[in-house]
Amino acid sequence: MYAIIETGGKQVKVEEGQEIFVEKLDVEAGDTVTFDRVLLVGGDETKVGAPLLDGATVTAKVEKNGRGKKITVFKYKAKKNYRRKQGHRQPYTKLTVDTISL
Repeated sequence: MYAIIETGGKQVKVEEGQEIFVEKLDVEAGDTVTFDRVLLVGGDETKVGAPLLDGATVTAKVEKNGRGKKITVFKYKAKKNYRRKQGHRQPYTKLTVDTISL
């Protein structure tokens, strides 16, 4: 069974037991998170929401909060002596999906 949930402005396809990385949530490691913004539940029988499924939830356990790999943002304008170098590390929350319920 799988589901498509909405979190952090993104849609994520999840299955039971899967580890996913989502935008940072305000929870501690070891806590349980419940997502009620479920768009679709598939498997033997597919149910699609319009736009959300009523009563469908996905629960997940928080493994850790962290920051992603560093990326370099470099701005440059030719012949104008304009250069700006900046780094960025996106915060994330690692989850393990426990149950998908209708």
